[in-house]
Amino acid sequence: MNSRRQFLSLAAASAAVMAASPLFAQSPAPGSVLPTRGTLRSGGSPVARPQPTGGRYRPPTRMGLGGAPLGGSLAPTTRDAAQATMAAAWASGVRLFDTSPWYGLGLSERRMGNELHLHPADQYTLSSKVGRLLTGTAGPLQKTNWHDPAPFRYRYDYSADGARRSVEDSLNRLGVSQLDIVFIHDLSPENEKDLGMPWEQRFAEALRGAMPELSKMREEGLIKGWGFGVNRPQPALRAVAESDPDIMLLACQYSLLEHETTLRDTFPKLAEKGVSVMVGSPLLAGYLTGRERYLYGSPIPEWAPAKRAKIAAICERHGIDLRTAALQFADAPSVVSCIVPGARTPEQVRANVASMSIAIPADFWAELKKEKLISADAEVPA
Repeated sequence: MNSRRQFLSLAAASAAVMAASPLFAQSPAPGSVLPTRGTLRSGGSPVARPQPTGGRYRPPTRMGLGGAPLGGSLAPTTRDAAQATMAAAWASGVRLFDTSPWYGLGLSERRMGNELHLHPADQYTLSSKVGRLLTGTAGPLQKTNWHDPAPFRYRYDYSADGARRSVEDSLNRLGVSQLDIVFIHDLSPENEKDLGMPWEQRFAEALRGAMPELSKMREEGLIKGWGFGVNRPQPALRAVAESDPDIMLLACQYSLLEHETTLRDTFPKLAEKGVSVMVGSPLLAGYLTGRERYLYGSPIPEWAPAKRAKIAAICERHGIDLRTAALQFADAPSVVSCIVPGARTPEQVRANVASMSIAIPADFWAELKKEKLISADAEVPA
């Protein structure tokens, strides 16, 4: 089995390099989002990474696909567009996929599963989330920010039974045999209004229920690892102090534009426990590709446009796309196991994969540090 997995991994890596290389041998089509500057790295897949032996589970990939856009975050996504995006991700060598029952109220899981059920489970890494249970309804839906969600109502449940049921429900929606990673979702201070109580109360429920149950599922071999998928650091840091997680999905917390607090406070405490990080929203929901939106509908901070413009000017001088710099910066810390930018279209997927193929000169990172646009002690690509 190991030799077969090694063969499949090498085959996927070779396919990804072959798929990415022609992107730099031709002019982009009008409106293309592909990076058009920089030189290719030599050898290896742009998205694969050898998995360390021993210790807690870490996915064997540098970059995955975040599934929120497939569920209709920020804008509607059609079934055909979602199918094309998933097919492009697989063809480009992407082998990690992150989704959630919350994304489109089950829509993202169904759409991801339409592609993934075609492939053996040992060829990819799949993560989903627990904390909300879905119930079908013909009546009115709760108000959410999802565009054209599936007809389900949701309720919070961080109990042991709720966690196990959520995993089973996710497998049914996905149509696959296994989840590799399970994240306890949105148990975080900024979500207290929807939680209906202080997040600490829900955390206590999860500490008694979902956390030990996920550890049990890991011991049973049903999952490889678990953690928290949150937009603030407090729950993740409390979890490593009071339980036994393996990996955290931290969204909105580490990016080229804003990273100092995470670098100084969060990463060291997680690394001390051997817990790795999947970085969510490394492009700040498109702000670092030039879109005028910041994260999940948050107001653009007053300081952000000027800082983005300064970084973009340095990118221009060094012949590097801002997307490329942002993705590779988020991937660089040793505690980071994977970055998971979302994508709504095949073009966005291919652009993200291509950006991981670019060799960025050391002088570029040195200038960013000299101009104090990134932290002096931030790890950068070799």
